[in-house]
Parts: sequence; C-alpha cells; structure tokens
Amino acid sequence: MKRMVGIVTLGVALAALPLGAQQQRDRDQPHAQGQSHIAPGRVHIPGPLRPPEVGGGYVPPRPPEKRTPLPRDGRGERPGHPNAPHVDADTNRWVGHPAHDRDDYHLDRPWQHGRFPYAIGASHVWRLAGGGPGRFWFGGFYFSVAPADVAYCSGWMWDSDDIVLYPDNDDPGWYLAYNVRTGTFVHVLYLGS
Repeated sequence: MKRMVGIVTLGVALAALPLGAQQQRDRDQPHAQGQSHIAPGRVHIPGPLRPPEVGGGYVPPRPPEKRTPLPRDGRGERPGHPNAPHVDADTNRWVGHPAHDRDDYHLDRPWQHGRFPYAIGASHVWRLAGGGPGRFWFGGFYFSVAPADVAYCSGWMWDSDDIVLYPDNDDPGWYLAYNVRTGTFVHVLYLGS
C-alpha cells in the first residue's frame, strides 16, 4: 500500500512540474510589468465560439488609413457594434473620429511632454494598471484621454484591460489607444513617466 501511495504521489509531482515551469515563464514575461508582445490578429479571450465582429481579443495589424464617421442616430453602425470609435475585426476598418470634430484634437503644443519612448503598434500590448480617463498608467507611463473621447471609454477596465497604442497620423501630439477587449479606441495624450 505504501508503494502505491508513493507512486501516486510521484505521478502527481511529475505532472505538476510543467505547470510550475509555465507559471515561472508567465512571471518572467514583460506582460507582468505592463507589456506583452503578441502577433497581430485575434488574441484568445474565452467567450462565444464565433468571435465578435468588434473587440473580443482582436488586435488590428496596422493603424487606420481612413476612418469612417460614426452614424449620428445614436446607434452603432450595425447590430453588435458600439456607438463609439471602434475597429471592425472582420475588415480591419477603423470606424469613428469624424472630420467635423477636428478642433477637439487640436493641440497648441503637440508632444509637449515628449513622445512615448517605446515602440507602438500591434506587437506591443500594454496592460492598464490603474487610474481613469483623466489620468491612467501602465508600465510607469502616464496618459490622458482626450476630453472629446471620454464618453467612448466608459466601459474600459482601467486596472486590467489590454490596450495597443497606434500613431494618430491626423492629429499631431495624440496617440490612438485601442482596447483589445472592447474593440473601441480613443485619442490619448502622453503625459510622461
């Protein structure tokens, strides 16, 4: 009987070794400090069998080339789409940021706090670590959401959502922060570290 208990105990211990190694690798990854590197495309987030058309782990492979204005009727573009700037996961189409709102994003002194010192884009996913739209942070860096965009990030989880920063080629001094979970994006200003 003692031999049987010993064999079972040894089996359980050997089965746990890969799990312990994986947990150590997870702790050693940059994501633990606020950043992870993943390939563009869909990140696995548990949920329905068919991925949603917006959000649900999708990471756009590139920044917007041309954005489509949001409808003015107060509803999303189509069922299942938010009435907020978002990225269509099926087509990589960035929807939102209408041209008539350009003055909302004008800065007299673009880059007054400097530029974000790390690479941005689809291969750099950052985990939010706290704050709110007025001032949030990750990895020791601080940002603020544009006042005109605050309503668009009301569903963001400021202490745990993953975001990706993209350049905003239309509005100097701003970045676009894309929320991987919700599929929505907002203009953000880099405040420094």
